[in-house]
Amino acid sequence: MADESPHPARSGADRPVIAGLLLAAGGGRRLGGRPKALLPFRGRPLVENAVRVLREAGCGPVHVVLGASAAEVRERADLRDCVVVDNPDWERGMGSSLRVGLRSLAGTGAAAALVSLVDQPGIGAAAVARVLAAYRSPTSLAAAAYDGERGHPVLFGSARWDDIEETATGDRGARAHLTEHAQELTLVECADIADAFDIDTPPDLARLT
Repeated sequence: MADESPHPARSGADRPVIAGLLLAAGGGRRLGGRPKALLPFRGRPLVENAVRVLREAGCGPVHVVLGASAAEVRERADLRDCVVVDNPDWERGMGSSLRVGLRSLAGTGAAAALVSLVDQPGIGAAAVARVLAAYRSPTSLAAAAYDGERGHPVLFGSARWDDIEETATGDRGARAHLTEHAQELTLVECADIADAFDIDTPPDLARLT
């Protein structure tokens, strides 16, 4: 789906800094062990597209969590001006990468983290900017929705990070926190401007055009 031009709220006196946190550690087990960060997308590694989306939407700083083939990703992908951190336990699932990423944000002064996944190229800057606009305070909790179903990206106010670090496990990521605090979650409908497919299996590679 074509992305519309985003209208991000840039960091400044009128809005606290919101960090972009990109989870890009996956090893692509169902893709024959091809690291998702290095899948080709429009002539460049997929991770570069995900970083660009976060920046265009107004996130800053941008932290990238690597895992599978981390050294190769650092060598082949242009991640300049990003804070790149490695997750040595990436095989344990998304939860471990989320914990590593949130810990890397300690001391940055960010009021919230906008968490996105490297393997969702159908989600562009316009959708990310919509979720960013849902920020209200360090207790904010918001997520993109697609026809009413919760998806990514997800925004976590900094007051929630400690609890998420304690409860994030396996491939469930922050699901425990989101479930427990469902009444506090703001869903931001994005189905009209984004397509939330994942690149998980060989047939999905046809969508990387």
